[in-house]
Amino acid sequence: MKNQATYDDANLILELYDLRREPRLREARKWFGGAPQFQSREEWLKLCPPGSEENASYRMVVTYWEMVASFVASGVLNAELFYASNMEILFVWEKIRLLLPEVRAVQKNPMLYKNLEQVATEFFEHMKASVPDWYDGFFAPMIAKAGR
Repeated sequence: MKNQATYDDANLILELYDLRREPRLREARKWFGGAPQFQSREEWLKLCPPGSEENASYRMVVTYWEMVASFVASGVLNAELFYASNMEILFVWEKIRLLLPEVRAVQKNPMLYKNLEQVATEFFEHMKASVPDWYDGFFAPMIAKAGR
């Protein structure tokens, strides 16, 4: 039997949504949405050099979703309810997934963004079980933009 979502789960989702509306995070999300899918650490560093506004925006978006994913991964937030209203996490994961192994290796931190990876992977599986072809439709624009 699936865990039943609670009012606490719903309230946490509303709080997380409210945080996404904070002006600086909204600005960072807008920048992140327009950035290309990062193909390598070198490309990422060119676009987001340390100390730059772009780097701050990147970190703000990715660490926000890592924090949120930690709630789902730890069982604090009901996964089914989370999936119903937070598809943006998948978009963020797709943007960084190609570059992350290299960043983890350079930083010697294999745990970097592990919650984000785990929750995005589980979310993908959840969606594919219901709608097998959704992934290609959802990410087609990003894939086309990356030239794949």
